[in-house]
Amino acid sequence: MKDIETYLASLFGLQGRKALVTGGGSGIGLMITRALAGAGADVYIASRRLEACEKAATDLADLPGSVIPLQADLQSEDGVNALAAAIADDTEKLDILVNNSGRSWGAPLEQFPWSAWQDVMNLNVTAQFTLTRQLIPLLTAAGKPDQPARVINIGSVMGTMPHGFPAYSYSASKAAVHHLTRILANELADRAITVNAIAPGPFPSGMTAFFTEDPETASAVEQAVPLARFGKPEDMAGLILCLCGAGGAYISGAIVPLDGGMTAFRTPGIEQGLSH
Repeated sequence: MKDIETYLASLFGLQGRKALVTGGGSGIGLMITRALAGAGADVYIASRRLEACEKAATDLADLPGSVIPLQADLQSEDGVNALAAAIADDTEKLDILVNNSGRSWGAPLEQFPWSAWQDVMNLNVTAQFTLTRQLIPLLTAAGKPDQPARVINIGSVMGTMPHGFPAYSYSASKAAVHHLTRILANELADRAITVNAIAPGPFPSGMTAFFTEDPETASAVEQAVPLARFGKPEDMAGLILCLCGAGGAYISGAIVPLDGGMTAFRTPGIEQGLSH
């Protein structure tokens, strides 16, 4: 057993690493925080709701790594810059940045408001780009050719598949996140920084509560997933540890689907049509 644990730690262990997870106190962000701290990383978590981050830090206090709660309003440039400055004041390097904070908005096409579109794009795309840019010096200080620093952007299956209704700006923002990931992977490779995105399918969270907590709607959504279930914390943990550990050091520019097979799903009935 000891040899197995040593081997797994060599691939996925994060002891001594410093990480920042935006929106790390709830939903998918909390799943990621738990995984990183469980693997030994010291994890800063930041969101507008400081109490959620403080609760997460308390709940995860028994893990090998520490969880440090911070308050940050990433809807504004000043808020993004303040978070970057707070991290720089506390550490000289940052091994892992997980850009997870995001929001959505739903409305019929003819009624979709300008302000809602702008708010979603500001947080989901502009803030993500700006925070990454501001933290490049700390990421560069951490990166080495055989152990690069990692940037993980949280995209969505909705940024890959053309399903917008009624969250048009959310889907467009996540497509932008995916493309920005590829651009930054090229820009930052020579600084020993990898950039990847995870594109989750349906996971239970505050953002998805409107369908995950209604039995009838939840069942319909599950039936749209080839593996016929929602994502679980273990699904997210396994992938994030792969991308952040030694086992993922050679992956960059990837948009990794974590969607139960949704993006690879065949159009129903096509086999019958081709057989005639």
